[in-house]
Amino acid sequence: MFRNTLVTGGAGFVGSTLALALKSRHADMQVVAFDNLHRRGSELSLARLRAGGVRFVHGDIRIPEDVPAAGPFDLLLDCSAEPSVLAGIGESPAYVTQTNLLGTLNCLEAARRHSACLLFLSTSRVYPIEPMRRIPLVEDESRFEIDGARCEGPGLSAAGIAEDFPLTGARSIYGTTKLASELFAIEYADSYGVPAIIDRCGVLTGPWQMGKVDQGIVVHWVASHFFGRPLRYIGYGGSGKQVRDILHVDDLVALVERQLKVLPSAHGEIYNVGGGRSCSVSLRELTGLCQRATGKTVEIQPVAEVRAADIPVYLSNTERVRRAFDWAPAYTPEPIVTQIAQWVSQHAAELEAVTG
Repeated sequence: MFRNTLVTGGAGFVGSTLALALKSRHADMQVVAFDNLHRRGSELSLARLRAGGVRFVHGDIRIPEDVPAAGPFDLLLDCSAEPSVLAGIGESPAYVTQTNLLGTLNCLEAARRHSACLLFLSTSRVYPIEPMRRIPLVEDESRFEIDGARCEGPGLSAAGIAEDFPLTGARSIYGTTKLASELFAIEYADSYGVPAIIDRCGVLTGPWQMGKVDQGIVVHWVASHFFGRPLRYIGYGGSGKQVRDILHVDDLVALVERQLKVLPSAHGEIYNVGGGRSCSVSLRELTGLCQRATGKTVEIQPVAEVRAADIPVYLSNTERVRRAFDWAPAYTPEPIVTQIAQWVSQHAAELEAVTG
């Protein structure tokens, strides 16, 4: 299928998981993980990559010469990003824009020069904030739900947000860099014939994610329970009823394997990739799962104020990707949380400082 694969962001959570999975499933494939090790905890991936037969190259996608110098490749998995939706809010946007937009352009140019295929991991945060906040909701004991009876307009239903949801409006600096990158990927597919698929991912999670409050929330919640750290329900009255769908990274791996089979003939198709309504959880529900998985309870402070870029509900409508690739997530929230709790327990010594 592909002989030489370059994974940018290859020491990060998603990049390292994909790199190791591809190498284990395709022994003849040469896989290179390329990363600047900017994110705290990414250095913990190096031993795992080495043990799995993945070569690591230290470099930075912001430097145009670094990406093509990583070696010949016929497949580029672009998993590199500053992943926080809060990046650039109240501070300089330089790092997030240079990484998530200029870095993507450097990756696209390297793919063009190497005549490589591109799989670009984007984000659900390309959808604008205010229209997302206006989605009609109903409130039950543990969560907010989309009120399907009052949904109007394209791309919105009780199943969540589809790819044709309108994109007019502000979406955060982070979301804007990813949307602009999508547009450039489509242009490179059209202008230069770079085969490309774009996956708009929701909340990805699983072992080896170094979760923080603004990115990697499931691991952050589990680790906080395990280590006895206080938490906060931020926004929407401090109720903890805001909802996200979540996707185990192994389910993403299964999808990518199917996408690679058609990637050489792709033209910039876009897919919403997430757990959907059946694999969604509110913070309040996540707390209960964490309590059962760890046997611990922590103090949770309610904070009524809504932060910039916060939204009450996001569910990925995954009908398009399910139909195109005959794919569906295998994991549901409780097994995901249980597995993460076991991983945190097994690696507590090295994770306590990194996830704090």
